[in-house]
Amino acid sequence: MTALCRVSFTGWHRALLAIGLALFVGGCAAFRSYDKSLGQSVDQVAAGDVDSAIKALDAAYPGPKKDLLYYLELGMLQRLGGRTAASQSAWTSALARTLPEDQHAEERIAGILQSASSYVVNDRLRPYPGYDYEKTMLLTHMALNQLAQGDFDQARVAIKQTHELEATIAEARGKQVAELEEDAKKRGALTSFKELNGYPVQTIDNEAVNALRNSYQSALSHYLAGFVYEALGEPSLAAPGYRLANELQPNQPLLEEALRGLDERASASADGMVDTLFIIGTDSAPALQSRQFSLPVPTINGLVQVTLSIPVMADTGFSATPQVTVDGHTTLAVAPITSIDLMARRRLKDDMTAIMLRASIRAASRAAMQAGLLQQGRGNDQAAAFGALAALVVAVGSIVTENADERTWRTLPSAIWIARVRLPAGAHSVTLQAPAGARSATVELYGRYAVVDLRLLRNRLIAIAPSTRGAPATSDAFELEPQLKENPK
Repeated sequence: MTALCRVSFTGWHRALLAIGLALFVGGCAAFRSYDKSLGQSVDQVAAGDVDSAIKALDAAYPGPKKDLLYYLELGMLQRLGGRTAASQSAWTSALARTLPEDQHAEERIAGILQSASSYVVNDRLRPYPGYDYEKTMLLTHMALNQLAQGDFDQARVAIKQTHELEATIAEARGKQVAELEEDAKKRGALTSFKELNGYPVQTIDNEAVNALRNSYQSALSHYLAGFVYEALGEPSLAAPGYRLANELQPNQPLLEEALRGLDERASASADGMVDTLFIIGTDSAPALQSRQFSLPVPTINGLVQVTLSIPVMADTGFSATPQVTVDGHTTLAVAPITSIDLMARRRLKDDMTAIMLRASIRAASRAAMQAGLLQQGRGNDQAAAFGALAALVVAVGSIVTENADERTWRTLPSAIWIARVRLPAGAHSVTLQAPAGARSATVELYGRYAVVDLRLLRNRLIAIAPSTRGAPATSDAFELEPQLKENPK
């Protein structure tokens, strides 16, 4: 009887400890669907209710401590609400959280514990690292905020930081891949998502995804660099930006013209025309969804089926080329320049080795625990029954707690196009075709160069044009007067 009690207690103790650890360490973070919570914010901002979208974001992040992803999303929501200064403040906080050396000691310790728990519970417990493309897009959008305030000099600073960040990422990526492959080899861990029965391989392994040089360099960032340097009278620095943009997004005449006509534009005198770059973003970045796959793991008792949760990229559908008309009669040539959708898919493909490694380690540890519980009761029918039941509890608990990480910067656009045209200084009407019909905004242009950011989200057009107040241009997307009062001169 003593032995029986010891066996059953040990088995139940381990099973309950595993589940209790998951519930305690993970809390709501381990089980909350980021896709669903942020989908609500996207829907609300698409309906023109930015304040409710921010409240929904806050509800998804209860408590005083906010992470990198919170500030990424908040910055975009504030930007879409025409609050450029508030957006830049949020993104400055986000940028600080991309630099590990800026963390306090207690934050680093918490991060280490959370990362370790991802090997036991699930990947949602890891501190959000920010994906490579999100970090470069952060700096690019911070530059766009500066341009919305007419500050080309500060935009230049963000552009320079983007170049430096790309070099840092390239170096770190090379080391990380080698280390992961070596670790996986030593452990004999499953690292290829193609080995998972039923995984939709084509969502992240296809011709368009594989054509990208990497997941973090975008033609938009480098074309914008060329435009900013050109506007500042630095054609020698503008040329490399335009050149790399052409390499990243080849065979686009509009992009090629920027480089070909650079010398002529640089030597031209002021004539009252504004060289205007329209940046057109559509929809929202693709969602990640957690899906479960069964994996047989060898143990001392034979094969044990263990559930793995692996992220799958949701299908965003086809984004049609936007039609842009100025002043009701001039239709602009539009060129695709960056697909956040493809960059996100390439990122997931590149990170799958690490994701699979962590999932495989969790699977092996859970299989070993189940096998150990079953082994303890051998030779004693009652103990065997308790062991089998405890093993079942562990199996069920594993299914409940095993969730893939769905976190990703959802308020980024899915696809980005550009158009470039010389327009007289002053007010202009810009019209885009949305699924439910034409949507228009009035923008005010001044100076020799200007950037106008247009965002078509569902059926709503949001226009952000140069303004000393950082307020959006007149649009059917928002009632402007309350926002203008929030951003006085």
